Formats: sequence, structure tokens, C-alpha cells
Amino acid sequence: MHSVVQSVTDRIIARSKASREAYLAALNDARNHGVHRSSLSCGNLAHGFAACHPDDKNALRQLTKANIGIITAFNDMLSAHQPYETYPDLLKKACQEVGSVAQVAGGVPAMCDGVTQGQPGMELSLLSREVIAMATAVGLSHNMFDGALLLGICDKIVPGLLIGALSFGHLPMLFVPAGPMKSGIPNKEKARIRQQFAQGKVDRAQLLEAEAQSYHSAGTCTFYGTANSNQLMLEVMGLQLPGSSFVNPDDPLREALNKMAAKQVCRLTELGTQYTPIGEVVNEKSIVNGIVALLATGGSTNLTMHIVAAARAAGIIVNWDDFSELSDAVPLLARVYPNGHADINHFHAAGGMAFLIKELLDAGLLHEDVNTVAGFGLRRYTQEPKLLDGELRWVDGPTVSLDTEVLTSVATPFQNNGGLKLLKGNLGRAVIKVSAVQPQHRVVEAPAVVIDDQNKLDALFKSGALDRDCVVVVKGQGPKANGMPELHKLTPLLGSLQDKGFKVALMTDGRMSGASGKVPAAIHLTPEAIDGGLIAKVQDGDLIRVDALTGELSLLVSDAELAVRIAAEIDLRQSRYGMGRELFGALRSNLSSPETGARSTSAIDELY
Repeated sequence: MHSVVQSVTDRIIARSKASREAYLAALNDARNHGVHRSSLSCGNLAHGFAACHPDDKNALRQLTKANIGIITAFNDMLSAHQPYETYPDLLKKACQEVGSVAQVAGGVPAMCDGVTQGQPGMELSLLSREVIAMATAVGLSHNMFDGALLLGICDKIVPGLLIGALSFGHLPMLFVPAGPMKSGIPNKEKARIRQQFAQGKVDRAQLLEAEAQSYHSAGTCTFYGTANSNQLMLEVMGLQLPGSSFVNPDDPLREALNKMAAKQVCRLTELGTQYTPIGEVVNEKSIVNGIVALLATGGSTNLTMHIVAAARAAGIIVNWDDFSELSDAVPLLARVYPNGHADINHFHAAGGMAFLIKELLDAGLLHEDVNTVAGFGLRRYTQEPKLLDGELRWVDGPTVSLDTEVLTSVATPFQNNGGLKLLKGNLGRAVIKVSAVQPQHRVVEAPAVVIDDQNKLDALFKSGALDRDCVVVVKGQGPKANGMPELHKLTPLLGSLQDKGFKVALMTDGRMSGASGKVPAAIHLTPEAIDGGLIAKVQDGDLIRVDALTGELSLLVSDAELAVRIAAEIDLRQSRYGMGRELFGALRSNLSSPETGARSTSAIDELY
């Protein structure tokens, strides 16, 4: 193993010793002494199978057949989740083919961040992760199930499913993806038209046409944002079948993989031959593997929160120092928009997950000795699925990249470190995605332009007030303030300023989209403004330094001036909190810290 990867893993294991032991003890207790279908009363059991087909009802009476719960995030507004409409029937039939039963245990909400971007509904986005986690646990709480299939792809949905699933960690579970839509208009062209619209050079009809050519069919959006980062993370953590992440929805291989997923989870139950509970698949090594893969591909910054929170659900304590140390050691091997011109289909065609995992394993950057839903050992994920004479088979993946502009080797990386950087200074701690930022833009020292609502930047942009070097500071956007919305609406404006030759950066206690790109953005700043963070005291014109090379994030104001501001501080808690606070005030308090995953007591924590 690479010395840094081993060192960070050992540190996480030591740090998590007590909490991980407590989690595993709860897992074992649930398996050995918890409520199982066989111990349900006749009334409970009759309710549980009342609507089943007679054959399935008879199988469940016998208590010798595995029953698989399906948790689905289907709706037909999310392009990524629309294919899930037909999955339950297909998965049920596949389970029946191996003598098992499957039931839809429950549905979870699945909002589209692309639809709510820049709208008040975005303030519910991060909060929805906690709702999804709880809804997942509610679905599994019937204790009718020997395993589960989890249907989810996008943004907060996968992390929520995973957190909820880990509350029932004694059950085997397997994620079932639906795959990306086929490539449409190039992402670079879409970004260019967005900037032209922001500059008033194209009208709304032209912008809408470009967007419609980009997001054009069922399937996951093709850029490398949070949705595709989720899929990559799940596969490297061994929670999906090898090579299943990026097969298009209408590919016959997709259906074959879905059927195999259903059959495989039956094998993983206690009634099968390969009992493998999800609580043992997700361990310290698999968490590190997920982080390494994210860094090696320049994945979404949202995962710096979601991996931390999901790890906590399994008793594993991870923080941004771990991300930072690993990022310094892990080379960047992928260039997928916004880190390059290619999309996720190009990544898949270039060798995709099989080649990526092989490169990282051979370099000692991934732990091979882990449990997966496909069996023990991550090396089997260097194979890719094929339909050969109508039969699903796994064959060895490519040993060289098929497109070195998209996917490269450890020997010839795009850069020697990963796609993320930890920033620290008197303002606090933040993360920045540097893989998409050109080297000449990675250090910005400029006067602050302070706003408390992303919508206020548009008027400043149109007036020309931003035609200068500046660091745009958007404060009051943290999880406790208004649910920590994504601020992707700022990207075209800031990108336009950068293209004019100005030194521009963003700093916020909120989030950027998983598609955050060429403008340096210090995000997830903690402590947030409402918690007394120094960002609350930044004023227009203050000099701020954002240095993605050294990791510095500083407010260059004298201590004397800061003392005056503190004395005159206005309590931000009296200001507008937004939709997220108004509708989900109680739930908001249970959001985990962006950096540490620590949270106040939640009902999810009490499920065992």
C-alpha cells in the first residue's frame, strides 16, 4: 500500500475504534436478537404479505425464502430516476427466478437540484438527505426483509439511502443504478452559451434550446457532478456490481445488470450462500477507497460532506484533514467536465471504472482486501460486464486507456495531486475544487464584494460594478442558516468576469454545485456566519486571499478593526432564514457538520 493511504487509513481506524465497535455490536445484536420475519406475529406477517401473488405469499409463509425490500427514489421528473419506473417488476421477476421474493418496501423523495437551482426550493436540498435517510429506515423497519435493493442516483439521494441503509447494517444491500443519458450538446458549448446569456449576447430561447440539447432524455446528466460522483463512489466501495455505473438506460446490458443485481442480493442474504451485510462492506478501508477514487477523478465537492456523514452512520469518523492528506498523494487520472471537455460517456468508453480501479490498485492507492457485493476483493472490479451470446459475463478490462485525453495512467497523470484542496486561515476551513481551475487562476487576492443572497449578484454584474478583481463573498448560506443551498447560479457570471481577464474567486459558507468549475471557489466554509464565523464580519472592500496552492484562506484586516466589528455585531439569527428553515426548522438541527459529520441526536441514530 501507498504509505500515505495506509497512514490515513490507520489513523481513521484508531480514531473510530470506539464508535465502530459500538456500531458493529449493534449490527450483530440486530442480526442475532433483533426482530426477524420469523418472529413476527401472525397478524404482522399476514399484513406484510396480504397483497402478494399467491406463490410469493406461500413462499413467505414458509420462512425459507429470502424476501428483498426495494427502496425506490423513482419519479418521472428526474431524468436520472425516470427509468426506475419499470425496475420493481423486473427485479421481482429476477428474484423469483432464484426462488426468492421482492416487495417495494417504500419510496423516498428525490428532488432535482437542476430544477431547483437558484430557486427557494434549493434550500431544502441538503435537508432532503435527512428525509431520505429516515424514509429509507421507515421502509426497512417492517422487518419483513432479508436484504434490500436501493434505487437512487443523484445528489442527496444516494447519501440519504446509504445513511438510512446503514441503520439496518445487518442486512445485505445492493445499489442498482440506471445509467447516464447519451451524450448531447458538448458541456463546454453549454457553458459558453450560459455565459453569453449572462452577458446579454443570446436570448432566453437560445439558452433554453442549448439546455434542452444537453438534458435531452432519460438518464443521469452526463457531466461529472454529484450524481456521477455518487455512482463512482458506490462502485469503488463495492456497493454496486462491477462496471454497472455508466451503462446507458436503453442498453440491453443495463437490463441484464439489473437482473443480476436482484439475483446477487439474494445470494448475499443469510438464506443464501454468501452472507455479506452492508455494515461490513462499508468499513474504514472502503471509505478510504471512495475518497481516493473521488480525488483521482476530480469528483464533486458535495461528497466531502456526504462521505463524512455516511461514514459516521457506520461508526467511522472521517474529516477534511483525511481528504487533504490523501489529495496530496493521489494523482488526477480523469478529465471529465467540468474538469475537461469530455462527459461521463467518454470516460466509460475510454476504459472507465475497470481501468481506473486497476491503475489505483496497482499503485497501492486502493485497498484490495475489502468485502464487496460481488465477493471478497476489489480486484474483481477491474473486470467489465459484457453480453456474450446473450449471456452476462465479466471480462478483463482494458490495461491501457483508450483515450488519454480523458483517462490516463498513474505514470502519466494530469496532475500529481487530487482534485480537492483544504483551505485554512483566520476565516476558518473550507474546501476548493482545483482540478478544473487553471494554474494561473488558483491564487486570488482581491477586495471583497459581500452579499447575503446569490440573486443580488446579477444586478451588480449588469451594472458593471464587478468589472474588476474581486472575491465574491456570499454569507448566511450554511446548513443552520437556510439549509446550505447550492450557488451554481453564480457560475456563469463569475466565469464571464474571469474571461474578461479579472482575478475572481468565490467564498461562501454555502455550497457550489457538483459542476463547480473554472472559477476558484472556497466553499462549505466552517464555522458558518450564523455560528459566529468570521465570514459574518467581512465587509465590502476587505482584502481576502484565496490561495489554492498553499491552502491559505485569509481576511487581511487588522485585529483592531475586527475588534470594532465584533463589538457592533448584528445577530444574524434575527435575519431571514429562508424556505429550508421555515419548513424544516426541527430537522435542520439534525444536519451533520459539513466537515466532521457530527450531529445532534436524530431519530436515525436511535433505530437500533
